[in-house]
Amino acid sequence: MDIIKRIHQLKKDRNAVILAHNYQVGPVQDIADFTGDSLGLSIQASRTDAEVIVFCGVHFMAETAAILSPDKTVLLPEKTAGCPMADMIDAEQLRALKEKHPDALVVTYVNSTAEVKALSDYCCTSSNAAAVVNSLPKDRPILFVPDQNLGAFVSERTGRDMILWPGYCPTHVWIEPEAVEAMRKEYPGAVVLAHPECTPAVRAIADELLSTGQMLNFIPKSKAETFIIATESGIIHTLQKMYPDRRFVKASKRALCPNMKKISLEKVLWSLEDMQHRITVSEDIAAQARKALKRMIEIVPSQN
Repeated sequence: MDIIKRIHQLKKDRNAVILAHNYQVGPVQDIADFTGDSLGLSIQASRTDAEVIVFCGVHFMAETAAILSPDKTVLLPEKTAGCPMADMIDAEQLRALKEKHPDALVVTYVNSTAEVKALSDYCCTSSNAAAVVNSLPKDRPILFVPDQNLGAFVSERTGRDMILWPGYCPTHVWIEPEAVEAMRKEYPGAVVLAHPECTPAVRAIADELLSTGQMLNFIPKSKAETFIIATESGIIHTLQKMYPDRRFVKASKRALCPNMKKISLEKVLWSLEDMQHRITVSEDIAAQARKALKRMIEIVPSQN
């Protein structure tokens, strides 16, 4: 039996569902029941009737699914698939920051550990971060962690001054404005779509600043034939499948997350065979983190 048939059989036997982030390799996206961005997959994780969730992404994503679905078994096919940004702030650092700003509300990007989420008032994703901040009382200071680039973008969009933690996504920081401009020269008339995690210099020259989910929704609204994609290159697989009549090119050859690329079809198969690697969160941490995550899910983002 070939590997794809074996995965489908095991999925049926285990009553499992496979979730894959838009940054995963093409074959893993193709085998998934649902692909999407962090918000979309968080919602799927909270709603699925499956007993087992195989999360093809990085650790914080599987951890989020475990928090939202404590009665389900959540598996991460590659246990070393981490997120450098999530590691840039820990609970002790956030606790110290909160002590300095006792009146502040904490908005935490979903790219964070469970312990950090548990100390937060709200979580957000790149697609609904501005909507989350806009929903908060204007007389309360806001601590935004851990991504300073997404935080700056949200501050620009909402007009709210926020205290930003100096974290960042290495993959998006590797996308340099010079590379984007070089692609613009190579593809005249192309529309540049950049993720809000990009640096200020890249955001300044982009035509649109969108989460991966928003990129997928933007294409049919545009008359352009070619798009320069300034985010992790895995999204191009999804875009090309959905819109085969359009052209999608990488803004930079460096736009690749090594952690997202650690999962393969073989690892998905082994995960289902051995029921590994199970991701769990202690209930005291999960209960607090769940409050912030549920607030995130309840706030509908703009899909422009």
